[in-house]
Amino acid sequence: MENRVKQIEKQALAALGNAENSEQVKALSVKYIGRKGLVTLFLRNISKLPAEQRPEAGKQANIIKKRLETAFQKAIDQFALNQQDNADDFIDVSLPGRPAPMGSLHPITKINRRICDIFSRMGFDIVEGPEVETDYYNFEALNIPKNHPARDMQDTFYVSDNIVLRTHTSPMQVRIMEQYQPPIRIVAPGKVYRCDSDLTHTPMFNQVEGLLVDEHISFGDLKGILEVFVHQIFDEHISLRFRPSFFPFTEPSAEVDILCVMCRGKGCKVCSQTGWLEVLGCGMVHPAVFENAGYDTSKYSGFAFGMGVERIAMLKYGINDIRLYFESDLRFLRQF
Repeated sequence: MENRVKQIEKQALAALGNAENSEQVKALSVKYIGRKGLVTLFLRNISKLPAEQRPEAGKQANIIKKRLETAFQKAIDQFALNQQDNADDFIDVSLPGRPAPMGSLHPITKINRRICDIFSRMGFDIVEGPEVETDYYNFEALNIPKNHPARDMQDTFYVSDNIVLRTHTSPMQVRIMEQYQPPIRIVAPGKVYRCDSDLTHTPMFNQVEGLLVDEHISFGDLKGILEVFVHQIFDEHISLRFRPSFFPFTEPSAEVDILCVMCRGKGCKVCSQTGWLEVLGCGMVHPAVFENAGYDTSKYSGFAFGMGVERIAMLKYGINDIRLYFESDLRFLRQF
């Protein structure tokens, strides 16, 4: 009986040596160590042996079974490895190319660059400033002293009593005017922060502030610059209107509406049936701001304007929820 199980092992290993693929190895495994395999049948028939031969026969049969299990598995793994290597080495030149997907600019980045490009071609310089700002530059230098009711318009993140996360990029007006004498033409893009969050507002958003200072600057110059901008960013058929408003750092102040880009003035849900959409605020620089910067108010005048980039992008691309900008959903981003 002992010779019989060794003979089975010898036959199995010989057959394994002639196997050409993993399927043949699996078939040999079933033949020799499967539920009805030769080694399994041998183990089941051990009870027919004399009692003194059973322990040794069972021990030898189990050892051989484990050796065969190891040999079969090793052969299967080797065939799988060889197949993988062959697949990696094989190149089918008849297959079409598979170009790697390319990323694209975020819609906020695209609109931000577009805005800056439009004003650059009109002679404006691009400037940037700190996002963590002093209370002085964020408020006081812009004619918003402490306890001024206009501070209620700004839901401010305070780092300390005198340090804030800037609520607008307007502090760059005073910072630039302190460093340079007119003429000045700048736009200041950047992130700003306010305690506000809903379908059309987020705690962090992007803003572009503009400033022009020189001799004999009028509100007509401001209207002309903004009309060119709106026609460039949307299209030349978009009408504008200026509504009187209030900002502490400009006087007179106005808010600019454009003809609704969705309904072209007919009235829709987006424009609340008015036919108009607000896009930015503007005005002539307040004399107090010039005085804080050390400018002669009898000689120089200027205008400033500010807009939310997300707002412009929503109107440009027809986006109805500002939170889509921050969700990193590729189905959304691939549209741009």
